[in-house]
Amino acid sequence: MRFPHNAKIFRGHFEAAPYASVFFLFIIFLLAQSSMVVVPGVPIELPVAADVPGTDKPIVVVAVDENGTFYFENQMCTEARLRERLRAAVQGSPEPLTLVARVHRKASAEVFTLLAVIARDAGIRELIPEVRLAPAVGTHPPP
Repeated sequence: MRFPHNAKIFRGHFEAAPYASVFFLFIIFLLAQSSMVVVPGVPIELPVAADVPGTDKPIVVVAVDENGTFYFENQMCTEARLRERLRAAVQGSPEPLTLVARVHRKASAEVFTLLAVIARDAGIRELIPEVRLAPAVGTHPPP
């Protein structure tokens, strides 16, 4: 079979509608994607403070949500389980540990005191509350 040698590729005018529809569909997917992502974890709003000291010692972190639930190593713990796990962390560490407390700003002071008692019973002598730094002078505080 012979093909004609003078066949030319069709070079019609540019159609923008298909490209525009694909572009807008892409934009819709891009905008919807961020709202469908579920962020894992428990939201904890830290209190705002300035000039909180740090530490150069090894740390363990305990988070407390606004309902007073304890979280150690990203797992929910009861008081008894938290005591056991903190004791195990103290026994497994060659140096004294410092407890960093990520306590929700709406949690009661009793929960923070209970956490301090649990840490002391486990053998941790230093407790540092984790906070957000205060905004610079002349700026508005975060919501």
